[in-house]
Amino acid sequence: MKQLNRNTVNHLKNYPIKVLQFGEGNFLRAFVDYAIQTLNDQCDFKAGVAVVQPLSGGMVDKLNQQDGLYNLFMKGIWQGEEIQEKELISSIVKGIDPYKDFKAYLDLAKLEELEFVISNTTEAGIAFNPEDRYEMQPPSSFPGKLTRFLFERFKHFKGDRNKGLTIIPCELINHNAETLKKIILQYIELWELDNDFKTWILESTHFHNTLVDRIVPGYPKDDISSYNQELDYEDHLIVSAEKFFLWVIEGGEELKAKLPFHNTALDVKIVDDMQPYRTRKVRILNGAHTTMVPFSILFGNQTVKETVDNSFTGPFVKTALFNEIIPTLEMDRQELEDFAEAVLDRFRNPFIKHMLSSIALNSISKFQVRVLPSLLGYVKLKGRLPIHLTFALACLIRFYKSHWQGQELPVNDDKEIVSQFKALWKLESYDQISEQALSNISFWGQDLTKIEELTDTVSKGLSLIDTYGIEKGFDAFVRYINQQGEEI
Repeated sequence: MKQLNRNTVNHLKNYPIKVLQFGEGNFLRAFVDYAIQTLNDQCDFKAGVAVVQPLSGGMVDKLNQQDGLYNLFMKGIWQGEEIQEKELISSIVKGIDPYKDFKAYLDLAKLEELEFVISNTTEAGIAFNPEDRYEMQPPSSFPGKLTRFLFERFKHFKGDRNKGLTIIPCELINHNAETLKKIILQYIELWELDNDFKTWILESTHFHNTLVDRIVPGYPKDDISSYNQELDYEDHLIVSAEKFFLWVIEGGEELKAKLPFHNTALDVKIVDDMQPYRTRKVRILNGAHTTMVPFSILFGNQTVKETVDNSFTGPFVKTALFNEIIPTLEMDRQELEDFAEAVLDRFRNPFIKHMLSSIALNSISKFQVRVLPSLLGYVKLKGRLPIHLTFALACLIRFYKSHWQGQELPVNDDKEIVSQFKALWKLESYDQISEQALSNISFWGQDLTKIEELTDTVSKGLSLIDTYGIEKGFDAFVRYINQQGEEI
């Protein structure tokens, strides 16, 4: 079978390089390069992407062998229907390995048409390394490489304020662009670079915080033969992703004019403040994951899909989402519900096997960030405990006992946290276990025993879980809560 490249595929356009992209991995290729492709196809954007390999052990060579081409397969549930689509992505026009050819990397800084820098170097990528030096070819860190690149552009165009770039990092940390900008300024100081360059960074280079959301399983190695059967050539860079796509970028009218996503069907939101969208994602998508994991594992499920498909655990998760999490969020109710329905569709994706055990990592800290604000927000809003989230909290504490019905549980957390729970479960009563667990500020960032009725309610939940199991235990828990309400 012939190899995929620009000689074996006809009618492909070669666009000038407008985008410098740090990272050649599956996510960027299934997200950013797909988005640029959409702008090219639907808005005559005419943007080529130059990919920079951020680490010495990368895959730019393989990307160049296919002239930047690859197929994106999008599979999943979309608005209740199963969909399968594929698209040839041709937006990448060049790959550069700065470890092998540093000059070629710096030469990209001299391109007139260059406008954007986009990155995804993992959460650990946006970090300051004081060992980086200006003369290194290249500096080890991504911000170090970028500082060196930007200084080259500043020098080449003699400080022209119209040659500043728009920088859009996609790393999954909050305030990612602000953090990157701060580190670049640290390198300017460390390397004692021109003060005019610092002014150019502050006034002519534009940094935009982002939120990205798309599940990208990547190269489908287990089913690669079936994927290749749909192609007329051999593609070694196939990438698979879900249909869902969300990109929230902080910016104003100027950025909207530069990136006309409003003229496409892609869900790209350019907004003044992305924090409400980040909160929405953390509370609904991540919060649902964290809520379901201990509860669903104790019930007997293994995957996210099994959880939402099951006649008991599915309604539990949906009720927690719509009745207890969404009411605490200060956004348009319909928009929140639409997002939650899309999340449930994503959880049902038959093409993604998302193991609950893999989500169980660091469940205590995840609960603190993702679920606890909803629980506390509900108490403040309604004046009572949310039944499902409180039961989920009891399940979480029970999960950290580390064994259930003769089997070891996939508890995976900091050794100190695991040790503290091991000691807790040696206490004599559920009341003691509940009080000691909830009062531990290192778990939750606060003393939860101060929340009225929470200690007694969690203690009752623990007792009912061990006595009746999850499903019958929850039914008994609901009756207990309702009786308490009647007594009040």
